[in-house]
Amino acid sequence: MQEDDWDAVVLDEGFVRGAAEREPSARARMLAARWRREAPAPQPWRSDKPPAGWFFSRRKRRW
Repeated sequence: MQEDDWDAVVLDEGFVRGAAEREPSARARMLAARWRREAPAPQPWRSDKPPAGWFFSRRKRRW
């Protein structure tokens, strides 16, 4: 039986984080491609509106 070169390699978290090359996540690549085609509309830093579902997300109290 012949030992393969890859049998001794352990693909753990330390191996992955120690990689010299870094690749962006799939979401980052998707957004970069979308923004190259069409830039996103500017968004205000703070909005007058609460987040969606904010008012109705709280549990109703019983009196």
